[in-house]
Amino acid sequence: MLRKTLILSALVLALYVPTAQAQKTYLQCGRLLDMRQERVQTEATIVVENGRVVAVQKGYQSGGPTDKVIDLKNRTVLPGLIDCHVHLEDETSKDGFLKELTQNPADVAFNSLTYARKTLLAGFTTVRDLGGSGVNVALRNAINRGQVTGPRIFTVGKAISGTGGHMDPTNGYRLNLMGTPGPAEGVINGPDQGRQAVREQYKRGADLIKIASTGGVLSVAKDGSAPQMTEAEIRAIVETAHDLGLRVACHAHGAEGMKRAVRAGVNSIEHGTLMDDETMRLMVKNGTWYVPTITAGKSVADSAKIPNYYPPLVTPKALAIGPKLQGTFGRAYKAKVKIAFGTDAAVFRHGANALEFQYMVEAGMPAYEALRSATVSAAELLDQTANLGTLEPGKFADVVAVEGDPTQDIKVMQQVRFVMKQGMVYRQE
Repeated sequence: MLRKTLILSALVLALYVPTAQAQKTYLQCGRLLDMRQERVQTEATIVVENGRVVAVQKGYQSGGPTDKVIDLKNRTVLPGLIDCHVHLEDETSKDGFLKELTQNPADVAFNSLTYARKTLLAGFTTVRDLGGSGVNVALRNAINRGQVTGPRIFTVGKAISGTGGHMDPTNGYRLNLMGTPGPAEGVINGPDQGRQAVREQYKRGADLIKIASTGGVLSVAKDGSAPQMTEAEIRAIVETAHDLGLRVACHAHGAEGMKRAVRAGVNSIEHGTLMDDETMRLMVKNGTWYVPTITAGKSVADSAKIPNYYPPLVTPKALAIGPKLQGTFGRAYKAKVKIAFGTDAAVFRHGANALEFQYMVEAGMPAYEALRSATVSAAELLDQTANLGTLEPGKFADVVAVEGDPTQDIKVMQQVRFVMKQGMVYRQE
């Protein structure tokens, strides 16, 4: 009887033991950039709990005895950065085209872990992965489960183009290896196959869809700018994607391919190298975003000067198209086209994404607006304004910090000293 009474008493006590409060983290910020209102708040504290911002307070606060304090008093603090155009499965190299024939999916997966980690440590807490083999979907899932380190990923899985188009995976192969890839491989001919290709990627877990309405620079094909999809094909893809709740990004270099895509309702134009004034006016009218990838243009032009770095069909395209991106960006900015930050990392080394800020400022965009393009604007393009883009209560606690003042010297963004993603610290110097 006594034993039963003691057990019952222990159970009752266990039921009434107060639950320990979740630990909060207090980030004491010397300078905090308000990306929404483009102003600087000095001596501020961000309070983080359960991976989200719960308060932004004036002065240096420290909470209770069980809370954690991180001293960023000599840093400039801003929201985690968003790169709207990366490829985490690969990175440029002289044997890049050979790797397509020698690497197994497991090799691609292991390489992607390194690229993802470098990207996060550079301050990019969220990315859009705009095309790979499908390993990018598994990488996203592994990061979300906390199994590996990397940025939050929104991925297209495989990108879509026409036969012989920029995303046709058999371009440059000998005839007996080419085969006839179809919608399951991201290759379409006609509106019905376009709809099927979207549904294939949706079934495989894509967060959005990417198409190529024109040729590209690095595909082994002679033309990098001619249109490669009909407007009817693009419209079928866009309508199907939007029905499924997926946005559509469109790779395009030539003006005609861009116009078809914008008229058909794509959400963003990627690269846009040969964009003309009519295209810009159409994008402004339709509210189409522009993701410029200036760094990629400069990188491919530089690599093309190295003998045999690219196949013979690629080199002249890289030399002709690459150097034009920065000028196009400057004209698009002046024309008031909506701009979201994106780099095409993989065409250059992962982790150097912040170079894009420098090139944007050189082309005439004020530093604060360049930073907004990688925070507020990028979150809007992703349809993630409820979670990303600003440091406000309720948003994910994605935080980066740098030395100096990036609104006065944008180059300091290339030396991130602190990275927090969803309340977890990944870098602190």
